[in-house]
Amino acid sequence: MRILLVEDETSIANFIKEGLEEEGFAVDVADNGKSGMQMAIDNMTEYDVILLDWMLPGVNGIEICRAVRKENNEIPVIFLTAKDTTDDAVFGLEAGANDYIRKPFAFEELLARIRVLMRSKPGDGTTFHCGDIEMDVESHRVTKKGKNIELTQKEFSLLEFLLRNKGKVSRRTRIIEKVWDIHFDYDNSVIDVYINFLRKKLDEQGAESFIETIRGVGYRINNDK
Repeated sequence: MRILLVEDETSIANFIKEGLEEEGFAVDVADNGKSGMQMAIDNMTEYDVILLDWMLPGVNGIEICRAVRKENNEIPVIFLTAKDTTDDAVFGLEAGANDYIRKPFAFEELLARIRVLMRSKPGDGTTFHCGDIEMDVESHRVTKKGKNIELTQKEFSLLEFLLRNKGKVSRRTRIIEKVWDIHFDYDNSVIDVYINFLRKKLDEQGAESFIETIRGVGYRINNDK
């Protein structure tokens, strides 16, 4: 899942980005309000959550939040700010934010709030099923017939992306952007390698794979699997 972080304090941005990437998120960072606004508007459909500082050079977080809300009422927006009065929080929420976290904050709190908001998004959830396979995103656990399956972070992220798009074709360009956080022309054969890893760990021996290859396009997990 992809997150946009708009934060002008480098140390804070690096701390949040590193922590979220360790949890399997892809993170884009803007260090000023103008570029944050541009990224939010131009790539809105790419983001699952937007994290906004309030006091930013150029364009402030309130302006960005209002601009996002004019285009999209569903994407979760969380303010991360040193403005800590009740009036500030109310003002931020009335501008369209879903949540408001005062600095300094614990990373675990931020992560929990992100997961709560993603769980409440239409069509999103934290538990996914595909035949005998079950994924629980919050506990970072995958089981097959009740038996725990050990996946690497990247394998887990790839499987989560495919399950969130079950029944749809996940194009290779979307997979490399969402799971590997790469935006440019790239040798995406790494996807095939990780698809094979998942198949070896999760497919029944001798049975058709639960991950269908759409030749020249990408992959799909069918609803009837």
